[in-house]
Amino acid sequence: MHLREAIRLARRAAGQTSPNPLVGAVLARGSRVIGRGWHHRAGLPHAEIEAFRDAEAQGNPVRGATLYVTLEPCSTHGRTPPCTDAVLRSGVRRVVVAAADPNPRHAGRGFELLRAAGIEVEHGRLAAESAAMNEAFNHWIVERTPFVTAKAAMTLDGKIATASGDSKWITGPASRAHAMRLRLLADATLVGIGTVLADDPSLTVRAVPGFRPPRWFPEKRRIVLDSRARTPLSGHLVQDEARDRTLVVVGDAAPPRRVAALRERVSVLVAPTVDGRPDLRWLMPELGRIGITHLLVEGGGEVLGAFFEAGLVHRTAFFYAPKILGGRDDRKAVAGGGFRSLATAPVLESVRSRRFGVDLFVTARVRSPQAAGDAPPVGS
Repeated sequence: MHLREAIRLARRAAGQTSPNPLVGAVLARGSRVIGRGWHHRAGLPHAEIEAFRDAEAQGNPVRGATLYVTLEPCSTHGRTPPCTDAVLRSGVRRVVVAAADPNPRHAGRGFELLRAAGIEVEHGRLAAESAAMNEAFNHWIVERTPFVTAKAAMTLDGKIATASGDSKWITGPASRAHAMRLRLLADATLVGIGTVLADDPSLTVRAVPGFRPPRWFPEKRRIVLDSRARTPLSGHLVQDEARDRTLVVVGDAAPPRRVAALRERVSVLVAPTVDGRPDLRWLMPELGRIGITHLLVEGGGEVLGAFFEAGLVHRTAFFYAPKILGGRDDRKAVAGGGFRSLATAPVLESVRSRRFGVDLFVTARVRSPQAAGDAPPVGS
């Protein structure tokens, strides 16, 4: 009961703690809760400290109580002191933890420190649920590359636009509200230059009917794959107030004059290329290095196809509208070269669906076989 409440508390900060995980904590004596806390954002006190402060503010002594926390208390010094130090000073008798630290260098160390001080430690209850809410962080902390979610809004026959480019709006307002929440949960949203030239998107997290973002959340980056540096200097991504969060990834053969003009306004990353287009497998560690733990890839179809073919997608987030476009020239949600056989195609697991108005939303984990060949080029 108390551990499940700690998970609910942790989720209050969804989209706001990166590059830290979501963590919640509850202090209790038997069935009575004496303190609650959760990690609000990177740099602020961790969940355990918030729970201790809440108990103190209510005049509730902590000594002898039980601490319920969703993640193993940290044992290293980062932006804040180790939580294990505060737990040891608090005098709690017992600590119940859902999930161990996902970092293999630190996993179990917090437990050892607490047990050595005579504190009873139990862990593993609701571990899967705790890990699920931090799946992006857990991937990044181990692999040092972003967790990739592929997002698309399409008709039932898999089309995102007509041959002429008409795409507004395929899905309804409820789906668009949830799509904005997906941007909030990610650290960055990525599109290809085709989407930029066709739609001039802003890619920001903003209020829309059915969704209002929190008053504060970490700056979200916008990333454009643009091998020839064709991003318009007059577009939203280059001109709006969030332009300092725009990263344009150009190829190593992009015209220097265009690259220089973009660099005056936004960040530019020059990537090695495959067939003249940015190499995705080179790019992912670079994005992980600058702290992008969760990357939302919004397309278009060539970009999504390239990510799938390179074996880089971890989760799908597909919206289906009850419409049929048909037509061999209409634009597919996932295009690219495709897979040569069903045996090499990605398989979806843990498939879940829900309705947003008349639309169907399907999310799933991707189990990717060996990626088909070398990483395909992207970004026309």
